[in-house]
Amino acid sequence: MKNIFAAAILSLLSLSAFAERADSLKQAVIGYDSLDVDEVTQTRILVGNVVVTRGTLTLKSDRALLKETPEGYMSVTLTSNPGRVSTFRQKRDGGPDLWVEGQAERIEYDERQELVKLHSKAIVRELENGRLANELTGPFISYDNRKEVAAVRNDPSGESKVGGGRGTLILAPRRTAPATAPAPAPAPAGK
Repeated sequence: MKNIFAAAILSLLSLSAFAERADSLKQAVIGYDSLDVDEVTQTRILVGNVVVTRGTLTLKSDRALLKETPEGYMSVTLTSNPGRVSTFRQKRDGGPDLWVEGQAERIEYDERQELVKLHSKAIVRELENGRLANELTGPFISYDNRKEVAAVRNDPSGESKVGGGRGTLILAPRRTAPATAPAPAPAPAGK
């Protein structure tokens, strides 16, 4: 059972390994209501309807702490107000309409490490042609795009604790039902 579960998790989260690679080379466009900038530490605090767009990647939250390394890599911590969630959405390579999206009360995105951590009420969905292909929920979800490794824990801290929450994995069928043979035509009347 443990191996089946691990295989299911890896099949779901292999989607993140195919996040559109060209996004990291595009400019980031950020909308907000207020901004505080510290140029010495390359730290920006954005508050109010924050929307970060970089290529096909979109991050949305009530508040964001954005840091940039001297090499130009971003790390963003999104936090939501009580009763709300922060979200992300990104196109995946491999087809014209493949997406990954997620939500949580707090999302940490590290561009250099290609690592996303979702804390509290975490959900990650894989969409294919507008349809839900897979969904993973839990108190904490972390996935590493480079290594194609995921971790789901039963506590928002990222640890598993006795009596902690539970997660859910939904796998949509990958195969289609076999075509049914047409019913034979009725025999002509009177013969």
